[in-house]
Amino acid sequence: MKQMLIICLALAVIPSAAQTTWTMQQCMKYAVEHNHEVKRAELELDNYKAQKVGAIGRFLPDVEASIGAQYNFGRAIDPETNGYTNVSTFYNGYSLQASLPIFDGFSRVHALRAAKASVLMGQSALLQSQSQTALNVLQAFTNVAYYEGLVKMAGEKVEETELLLRQTRLLEEVGRKSTADVAQVESQKAEADYELTRQQNLLASALLELKREMGYPIEKSLTPDPSRKEREVNSSVIENFSDGSNCPPLLARGVGGEAVARFQMETAKHEWRQARAEFFPSLSLSAGLNTTYYHTLHSNATRPFHTQFNNNMGEYVVATLRIPLFNRLQTITNIRKAKNNYLKARENYEQKRQELEKLSREAWQDWKGYLKQTEQMAKKVEADSIAYQLTRRQFEEGLSTAIDLHTTSTQLLKSKATLLQCQLMAMVKEQLVRYYKGETIWTE
Repeated sequence: MKQMLIICLALAVIPSAAQTTWTMQQCMKYAVEHNHEVKRAELELDNYKAQKVGAIGRFLPDVEASIGAQYNFGRAIDPETNGYTNVSTFYNGYSLQASLPIFDGFSRVHALRAAKASVLMGQSALLQSQSQTALNVLQAFTNVAYYEGLVKMAGEKVEETELLLRQTRLLEEVGRKSTADVAQVESQKAEADYELTRQQNLLASALLELKREMGYPIEKSLTPDPSRKEREVNSSVIENFSDGSNCPPLLARGVGGEAVARFQMETAKHEWRQARAEFFPSLSLSAGLNTTYYHTLHSNATRPFHTQFNNNMGEYVVATLRIPLFNRLQTITNIRKAKNNYLKARENYEQKRQELEKLSREAWQDWKGYLKQTEQMAKKVEADSIAYQLTRRQFEEGLSTAIDLHTTSTQLLKSKATLLQCQLMAMVKEQLVRYYKGETIWTE
């Protein structure tokens, strides 16, 4: 029974331990859900939606009711005779009114279109904020993966130098190595220990930066786990993003702020047209009901409330035509400013489009370049590994010096680090290409 209990506990612990590791997509998804910039973009989008609801409401009639009470003391007008009286009276009025603008130079139409464009701009801004957050986390995740690889390499280097130092000391005892050779290997061992400590510090800093980008609690542990599949090199995958002619994919609409600038231009255009509507006359229609109740204080001759309420009831319909003549050049000023805002938004859109086209092609070229560099560095690592093994064997046989061994070892370590960097950069550039193509990079 005890053995079964231990086995069950072990099986329960293994999945929970496995869940503590975070993949690249998991880190990006967490950041998109918890980043402060994304939260602010969501609130801004809600403001645009509220603005759209307000623009729709302008097409509905405006209905209002009012109740008024008035005490008159001393000389006043008697509502029954329209003559003056000196007695104290109480006056009560009720009114219900509805008004509807019939024509306003299509100002409401352009306001609604501008509000719709603002909502689309807010949605695009939210998507841009999410994408930028994911890209920042991707870069931070890549840095962590890079320094993790360097720490691993530095640890292997420490183990190799420890083993080499023991072998050199044994060879010194039998007279095949000198004291100088031992001192040189000890120097290499100290250098390896220093490099391991330095890379561990850099890894800790990169991990803190990743937590900050994710909005992850600093005090909690986080274990990124870049899978080997993410760093695999497959040049044929480029064909999935092109037409087979080795050309970069077209830039998708709505990425990198392109949609934000486009909808901002649309909003400015409709605001310009809304400003021009002030030149047109406006027509509105109103209708309402009103009634009153009158009572002379300290008198019992006043008619009942319901009698006066019904007898004094009146209805009215009003049509109002407003023709703008002169408002101290305010309309002309507003139109000029709105037009300039539209032209500025159009220039901003064109500039943003060109910049994104350039960045998209650069990401495509960089991706292809890093894939080729990865293949070449893999061959170099293989060749440097063979050279190091041969030099180490020659060192053990006394045919090479510790300096030669250190040179080949350093060259091998540098090649491995460059290979890891190329693999990770290829991964980053691939995600950038997917992003510029219009894909959601923070989902599986």
